[in-house]
Amino acid sequence: MSNVHEVTSPLPGTFYQCESPTAPPFVTVGAKVAVGETIGLVEVMKMFNPVTADVAGTVVEVCIDSEEPVDIGDVLVRIEADE
Repeated sequence: MSNVHEVTSPLPGTFYQCESPTAPPFVTVGAKVAVGETIGLVEVMKMFNPVTADVAGTVVEVCIDSEEPVDIGDVLVRIEADE
């Protein structure tokens, strides 16, 4: 039985998968993440707010494309938590 955790947007704004247009994405499907690792940024009024993983595990889905609008509670990434 899988233990999939959803990382949601804490703020309304614009989601970014990477730090800059030329940088690689913070996470991709299959990537291992640690607690506290940045999985993306939500930009609100020119302020970039990091969104971090609150479980360690493997990214199974990135749900929002970069530069897409998000609202509070929108699922950004799904992580299968380590046992």
